Amino acid sequence: MANDKKNIKDKKPKFSPYWIYGILIAVFLGFQLFSNGSYQDGNMTTPSDFFRFLEDGDVEKVDIVKNTRVARVYLTKDAEAKEVHKNSKPTTLIPSATKLPNYKFEFGDLQNFENRLNELTKNLTVKPVVTFDTETNDWGNLLMGILPFILLIGVWIFIMRRMSGGAGGGAGGQIFNIGKSKAKLFDQNTEVKTTFKDVAGLEGAKEEVQEIVDFLKFPEKYTTLGGKIPKGALLVGPPGTGKTLLARAVAGEAKVPFFSLSGSDFVEMFVGVGASRVRDLFKQAKEKSPSIIFIDEIDAIGRARGKNAMSGSNDERENTLNQLLTEMDGFGTNTNVIVIAATNRADILDKALMRAGRFDRQIFVDLPDIRERKEIFEVHLRPLKKAKDLDTDFLSKQTPGFSGADIANVCNEAALIAARNGKKAVDKQDFLDAVDRIIGGLEKKNKIITPSEKKAVAYHEAGHATVSWMLEHAAPLVKVTIVPRGRSLGAAWYLPEERLIVRPEQMLDEMCAALGGRAAEKVIFDKISTGALSDLEKVTKQARAMVTIYGLSDKIGNLTYYDSGQSEYGFTKPYSEQTAELIDKEISDIIEKQYQRAIKLLEDNKDKLTELAEVLLEKEVIFKDNLEKIFGERAFEKEARENLDK
Repeated sequence: MANDKKNIKDKKPKFSPYWIYGILIAVFLGFQLFSNGSYQDGNMTTPSDFFRFLEDGDVEKVDIVKNTRVARVYLTKDAEAKEVHKNSKPTTLIPSATKLPNYKFEFGDLQNFENRLNELTKNLTVKPVVTFDTETNDWGNLLMGILPFILLIGVWIFIMRRMSGGAGGGAGGQIFNIGKSKAKLFDQNTEVKTTFKDVAGLEGAKEEVQEIVDFLKFPEKYTTLGGKIPKGALLVGPPGTGKTLLARAVAGEAKVPFFSLSGSDFVEMFVGVGASRVRDLFKQAKEKSPSIIFIDEIDAIGRARGKNAMSGSNDERENTLNQLLTEMDGFGTNTNVIVIAATNRADILDKALMRAGRFDRQIFVDLPDIRERKEIFEVHLRPLKKAKDLDTDFLSKQTPGFSGADIANVCNEAALIAARNGKKAVDKQDFLDAVDRIIGGLEKKNKIITPSEKKAVAYHEAGHATVSWMLEHAAPLVKVTIVPRGRSLGAAWYLPEERLIVRPEQMLDEMCAALGGRAAEKVIFDKISTGALSDLEKVTKQARAMVTIYGLSDKIGNLTYYDSGQSEYGFTKPYSEQTAELIDKEISDIIEKQYQRAIKLLEDNKDKLTELAEVLLEKEVIFKDNLEKIFGERAFEKEARENLDK
């Protein structure tokens, strides 16, 4: 009942100052209406009819309004009784003490009308009374006089309300508040549903972030031993790994005020606004301390100073960064404010921002491993109606290199695919189709492809499958398809081993498998095509990394030309022209050697390659089982199993 009364009370109209404006306008319109239209001016007639009435002696009075060129005609009592004038009796909404006109008409030129009127009244025994009048609308004139001032005052009030952040103050408004912080405040009164239970995996990062929350909840636990609460923590990691999710969990768990904003919120076209917003943000945080500030994508303002020579004047961004540095660890810093920031570009951040005393901790939020992917799947599978026999271990193995955001996308895409096929639950095949959809793109079964092109694609993909099956360190095949998907005419899916370090023989086997497609075209058709573009791009990057980054080339030696601290706009090479030629030759030699290796493998197994391609042309999609029927078990896998049995 109390809630019903409250709802009824809330539904009652609230007083608004606009009501006063509406009443005033209605009053003015009312005066206008009743000053001009409180009586009926009479029935409309014509000058010729009027002159006829005049000749008949029916007119008692004529009131001529000069400025409007309207004449009002008053009939005699005898004339009003005539049949011809029976409908001329005036009607009125409001009783009037004065007699109202029976007719009115508009005349043209006043002088001509007077002459005609004088001419007709000469011969009349009882002449009508002729009066001349000029009408003025005092209320209308007053309204027109003060209307511009009313409009100016109204516009001024509207602008002032926008400036002061009143109702309707959107983008472009709030001029007086332009230097104020745009941070959203989350506190005990704000319901944030995300907690640490919703953050799967990321155990190390979650532990450190939980400790920050614990610092603010129970500071005496740490300060009694003489320790100081950290000033800040920087979440670093690839996109989609859960940095912002961790911060959202902090907002849900912390019982202290949590200010959230993006690095771009400090950026404005006006000079000095960014620094002003930083000051205002920390002022608000200190007033509500202990508190947490979360700055997402901090690289928008934290980029290293003085390195971006191409942008011209960047003083405004640097001023914002300088103010942030001062607030985090300056002369009058309050230790009860902790700053958490997130970025996937930690390499370009300013060193002064990264030092101890500002961001004391760098928390790496990396791509999840197989165990963490299983936990993430279990979180995102909760709202889905999934099949009872769905194996999360299998799903986690099928998604190497996937981030938390990718896994969420896989689960959502699988649910959409199942719904599209009219299923009652999401099963294993839906998830496999979702992974294919995300990695390779949408199937284009209606794409027009000629038989010769289809045959070339089949041998190309069979070449990849054959070479990868023969090589020990190549990723094991999952399936091969020649159905066009996304931008490719065919695709092969592999399940790469999750390695922390990579050896040269592993990289060379992967390069050889990638060149197997072009090698198959050469072996079967003695021609090559443009279909190997993505393969060539992949192997060229790998070979260049071997030579110039990882020092895996004997001719170049144990050198790396990679500098993690170099400017992204550096145009100078860290080696001579002679070394550049040597690097180019070494890259070319590595790729060519693996290409010839792939050709030899395929020539030695040409009959099996042809058989595999024929199966692929017939079925369009083949799996690992089809390769085992043709090639048998992989030799090195068989050898490893036999050694294990011994």
